[in-house]
Amino acid sequence: MRIAQIAPLTESVPPRTYGGTERVVSYLTEELMAMGHDVTLFASGDSVTSAKLEAVWPSALRFDATLRDAMAPQMLLMETVCRQAHDFDILHCHLDYWPFSVLSRQPVPYVTTLHGRLDLPELTQIYDLFPDAPLVSISAAQRRPLPRGNFVGTVHHGLPPGLLTPQPVPRDYLAFLGRICPEKAPDRAIRIARAAGMKLKIAAKVDRMDRDYYETKIRPLIDGDQIEMIGEIDDAGKPAFLSGAKALLLPIDWPEPFGLVMIEAMACGTPTIAFPAGSVPEVIDHGVTGFIVHDEAGAVAALPALDRLSSTAIRTRFEQRFTARRMAEDYVALYRGLALKSRPALRAVV
Repeated sequence: MRIAQIAPLTESVPPRTYGGTERVVSYLTEELMAMGHDVTLFASGDSVTSAKLEAVWPSALRFDATLRDAMAPQMLLMETVCRQAHDFDILHCHLDYWPFSVLSRQPVPYVTTLHGRLDLPELTQIYDLFPDAPLVSISAAQRRPLPRGNFVGTVHHGLPPGLLTPQPVPRDYLAFLGRICPEKAPDRAIRIARAAGMKLKIAAKVDRMDRDYYETKIRPLIDGDQIEMIGEIDDAGKPAFLSGAKALLLPIDWPEPFGLVMIEAMACGTPTIAFPAGSVPEVIDHGVTGFIVHDEAGAVAALPALDRLSSTAIRTRFEQRFTARRMAEDYVALYRGLALKSRPALRAVV
């Protein structure tokens, strides 16, 4: 199939450090190429891919110090896609609701994977305006606030099997990985570690919008000894970081759409202790790949039971459920269904 992958411009594909959506777009694009599809990636010019790269903007917007109007590149992205749409069998967008107005007015089938939260009241009217826009959720839990959405499937994220693997290092600390913000609740992770008398290593990004939260609520809790702030790490640093952890802590306080960090830990044979918000019960197999707990005391109580979990079994479950190939195959099935429904003459091609 001739497939367009349309990525956000905020980060490169894959991102240099933090960036869940762009990372998933990269994994999907490369797997589709490995399966023999003709893929074009619309993304920033500093992206790296084996697909054809349509560089809409020279670099990721996050790192473009000259940029004063961040919406202008996004407008350029959508117009570029629309003008080339006839070259593809399917357009796969990762921009939430932004493509609907433009892409619903042209004949090439498209689908949008929703990567963010959908429980914000201001979103309902937008999705109601486009009741026929084909949507993909990344968990069943994600779509609950949008019962009238035209969901054509749910596709859990996946990782390349060789990207993150268990490393032969001692597991002697707790880990927090991702982003410093109230909904990720790093303060809870710190309290859990202190109550358990264990070291906590925090590998996380601090966005500008969360800088005040970090400086006032989190930084005073970091002593550099029991609680250590490492900062952002890339994929090269994750295997050792996650393999050295006795558990990943995910005491979230929001409806997590998916939670890529859970399967990253799983790939390294590391269990996750998580609160049951959003997608967590879909991703974590309680008692196999980690424990789902309801409060900080429950997280502390679960720590001794970690020794009963098998790193090998955790890695095996990852290989069974969360590989990039499984993700790509799920998407190709959706692409074919949408393309054939819209353009039956493609049957011999797809």
